[in-house]
Amino acid sequence: MSDDKTMKLVTNLDRPAIEAKLHEAGAAAAAAGLTELAKMFIGVEGMPRAQIEQRVANAQKWLAGKGHGAIASLLDLVEMNLKNLK
Repeated sequence: MSDDKTMKLVTNLDRPAIEAKLHEAGAAAAAAGLTELAKMFIGVEGMPRAQIEQRVANAQKWLAGKGHGAIASLLDLVEMNLKNLK
């Protein structure tokens, strides 16, 4: 049996839920000692969609190949929902 976890695909997150997921990712990054990554999620409340998209993309690039699957999964979930930002 595999230890892989399946991520529930939720594509109807609204702005508050997206911002909460970004805070969750930032807290997880801080807890893992990834200070540089955690700083990317400070002040996202009310930020324009384009800026959030850029921060998520930068964070995903920063994480590439470094493991931290839980954080990467949160960012993937946010990325799928960015279209919902108004």
